[in-house]
Formats: sequence, structure tokens, C-alpha cells
Amino acid sequence: MPLFDALGNTLNTKSWDMHKKNSLDSGKNGRVPDFVFLAHVVDMSSAMHAPFVIRSIASHPYYTRIYLQPFLPVSFAMMLLMWAKSKTFLVSFYNLRDRLHQTWTVPRFGFQYFLPFAAEGINKQIEEAILRADRLGVKVISLAALNKNEALNGGGTLFVQKHPNLKVRVVHGNTLTAAVILNEIKDVSEVFLTGATSKLGRAIALYLCKKGVRVLMLTLSTERFTDIKKEAPVDCQKNLVQVTKYQAAQNCKTWIVGKWITPREQNFAPSGTHFHQFVVPPVSPYRRDCTYGDLAAMKLPEDAEGLGSCECICISKRHAIADIPPDKNYDIDFVSVQYTMKRGVVHACHAGGVVHSLEGWSHHEVGAIDVDRIDLVWEAALRHGLKPILVGSNS
Repeated sequence: MPLFDALGNTLNTKSWDMHKKNSLDSGKNGRVPDFVFLAHVVDMSSAMHAPFVIRSIASHPYYTRIYLQPFLPVSFAMMLLMWAKSKTFLVSFYNLRDRLHQTWTVPRFGFQYFLPFAAEGINKQIEEAILRADRLGVKVISLAALNKNEALNGGGTLFVQKHPNLKVRVVHGNTLTAAVILNEIKDVSEVFLTGATSKLGRAIALYLCKKGVRVLMLTLSTERFTDIKKEAPVDCQKNLVQVTKYQAAQNCKTWIVGKWITPREQNFAPSGTHFHQFVVPPVSPYRRDCTYGDLAAMKLPEDAEGLGSCECICISKRHAIADIPPDKNYDIDFVSVQYTMKRGVVHACHAGGVVHSLEGWSHHEVGAIDVDRIDLVWEAALRHGLKPILVGSNS
């Protein structure tokens, strides 16, 4: 805290000047950010983890602090105020190789993304943030979590189509998310995939089938399965197999979980199964005779400077099935969860935006994942010094 820094002579005298220079209104006061990660608020409790609330708390991984619970009514009041008045605002920033990276936040909480009447307002906030970044001269803006919900805006496609002359590159970063997951899967001949027709599920299925891996795709939609199968090379299509029940995976020891599964459903896996995951929250480790992977994230390069706060994986419980076409209806559970990360560790999609910026790529990364770019993005991330990290609720 500043008082103790001053007393202990550990205060960085340049901190305030750096903060002013790197503010959101950079076009007027200082540097223009090269990269922006556009996040959103999650719930009343995690909102109090923001750096501008209590910096000493934000500098440590998130967990529910009992002594802050009496302030939840204040957080609720701020939620209502932001809903009525607020615009996108700066939360944090850091520097990487003389490039300014900022995190902006859309003033909406997780549950609001599942309110049908709120969708237009949320998209307007995201659109205004993209246009503001474009005016400032930001090179890349990466959409976080529910800001790239397929049912909301087609993974960012809506904004790119509406504004075809954007100079800022809009990315969802999910290509790197897929790469982190896939590079944990080694030496297998068959996998069982749930959430198989989601954005990430589709990419994982197509990538693995091209590698000669037989993919058991759990889905009740023959139409969506067929559409994905048609995307695969003709000689690889035989590797994609539609299944409709968990019993089909009774002899498969590699499960890739993209949709929440119950302990009862886990019981269909044979002993020794490893559960890879891209579902939020991760499935409960019910089986003692099996192993469980965690969520994908990446550690920023060692030369990143100014990392004063921790990033949280904070998403509603059923976010994993949010990557669905807008004409499909699913029940959504509004339970919010927070999976904490240490300073310097970020969402894989955040890291994907960083790589996009460092590489100077000129294309938008929106909509469906380009499977042919998964290896390219992975190699670029490693080349720039990013390291894959798997994080869970106890990280």
C-alpha cells in the first residue's frame, strides 16, 4: 500500500506519472495502447477485487473474503448505477516490449448477459468500445468471456460486418485457447468429446480427426454434426463419429469435456481415464481412479512490466454451452464462479490477443476458429515467450 511503501522507502516515484500517462484517454494524456483486452464484471463479490477498489487485495489471487461481504449492498448499488450511466472504463494496464497493454471493462455483470432485453445494450457498449479503440489508434482489441458469446454477437462477427473499415483488429483469441487444450493431448488414438459442436469443440474435433484420431462426438444434433463432418477432408471424415450417450465412451480413456458432466456421467468412463477440460467451471474430481486436467491459461513473457493485479477466470456456470447459434434455446444456470490466477497469468484468449498484437497480424479473428491456424498461433505464442499454464479453482 502507498503509505507503507513511503515509510519503507519502497515507493516507485514514477508510478503516478505512469498511471496518468497510461490512462484510458490516452489519445489526450499520453500513450495510445497497442492492445486492449475487453473484459466484463462478473458478480457482486468479484467486483470488489478490482484494482481501483483495494489494490492490496487485487494484487493477490481472488477468493471470497468474508470481511468484504457486508459491502455487497454497495456493490449491488454500483451495479445499478453502472447499468444506468456507466461506459467502458480502464481497469488495469501493463507494458510488454515497449507496448502498452490495457484491460477495459464493459460495465455489465455476468447475469446480465443472459437477459434477452439486455443484449442490445451490451452489444452497444462493446461496439462503442471497439470504435473508441479504433479512434485512439489501438491495434488489437480482444473480446473476453461473454463479450464474444456466439448467441450475443457471433463471436465478434457482428461488429466486423457492421464496420468493415475498422483499423483496429477485433479478435476472440480462441484459436490459442484451442491450441493450449490440444497440446495437452498426446499419443491417443481415440477421444470422447462433449460440447462437441461448440466453437472450441468443433475446432478440437476437426484438428484431431486430421491427425488420425477417432473422435466420438457427443451431440443429439445430427444436422450440426453433419455440418462439422463436411468441413473435414474426405479421407478424415471417417474419424468423426456421432454418439448420443455417455455409454459409448465406456472403453475410451481420453475424455475432452466441453460441457458440464455429473458424477453419474463420469462413472461411464473406464478406470484410468484422464479428463481434459474446457468447461467452466471444471467438472468435480469425483473419480479417484481417474485424473483431471484444469482450465487453459498462459503466463505472460518474463519481460512484462507493471503487473499490479491478478486476472480472474470469472464466468457463469453454464458459459461452456453459450457458444450456440442464436436460434437455439438452452436453459442457463446463473451461478457465477471465480477461478483465480497469479499475477502474470492470463486467460488463453487474452494471450491470443497478445500474440495477435506482437505478430502484427492484419486479419480479424472472429466467428469460427480457423483450424489451419492453430499450430501457427501456438508456435508464435511459444516464440514470444508465453508459457501454457493449467489453472483450477485451487491454483
